[in-house]
Amino acid sequence: MTGSGLAGRTLLMSGGSRGIGLAIALRAARDGANVVLLAKTDRPHPRLEGTIHSAAEAIEAAGGSAVAVVGDVRVDADIDRAVDTAVERFGGIDIVVNNASVIDLSGTQELDPKKYDLMQDVNVRGTVMLTRAALPHLLASAHAHVLSLSPPLNPSPRWLGAHTGYTMAKFGMTMATLGIAAEFAERGVAANTLWPRTTIATAAVENILGGERIMRASRTPEIYADAAYEVLTSDPRELTGQSLIVEDVLAAAGVTDLSGYAAVPGTPDEALFPDIFLD
Repeated sequence: MTGSGLAGRTLLMSGGSRGIGLAIALRAARDGANVVLLAKTDRPHPRLEGTIHSAAEAIEAAGGSAVAVVGDVRVDADIDRAVDTAVERFGGIDIVVNNASVIDLSGTQELDPKKYDLMQDVNVRGTVMLTRAALPHLLASAHAHVLSLSPPLNPSPRWLGAHTGYTMAKFGMTMATLGIAAEFAERGVAANTLWPRTTIATAAVENILGGERIMRASRTPEIYADAAYEVLTSDPRELTGQSLIVEDVLAAAGVTDLSGYAAVPGTPDEALFPDIFLD
């Protein structure tokens, strides 16, 4: 970990209005980081908490500087506007966090073609194009990191066949990130993925995976944020091209008691719900 943490570093994040992305941004803000959010959530949603504006306010309150760029990671002009905003406001970009993601666990016959396209456009294309647009500035940074919230590649039939469309979209994020790591390893740009062993208490878990029962058997977004912080403060020339697991990253940092991250205090580890893609 670098001695100065993320003080003065500039993060460009897709999404981040709530949940894991916001938790990562808030953790960075505690160091005094700059955060540029690219998200569509300009107005409150009846079923979802927070907007890009409330997220920016929370980041500022936590000690960081924030800019909310209302836009869509599927739209190249919006990506360019977010990158330009980061450079104009903060002088560059040090970190890209590919957080925006669409989930649909439908089987192949049930999956709506438009939803398939949406997952590919946000998860895969969004990861590639946001990173691509930021690369000139990452290459100029002395602390360049790309972090994608996606799982290790696991081609077992259990996961390939569970929800093929979503699996392709999440594995596509990972393949893009690992490819970027290999392509730019000699030029100082680190790229890694990060994924948890247990479900995280987010709106997606509540609304799609299993409602209140799974939420109570999950960990809080802060566990993801603390692991992401360890990755993003590491030397980019020493940690790159890895598919990392949240709990393993924290263990390597000396954090072995994870009880404080339980969504319901006192929930034993064995009672937590395992996340997908990990055997």
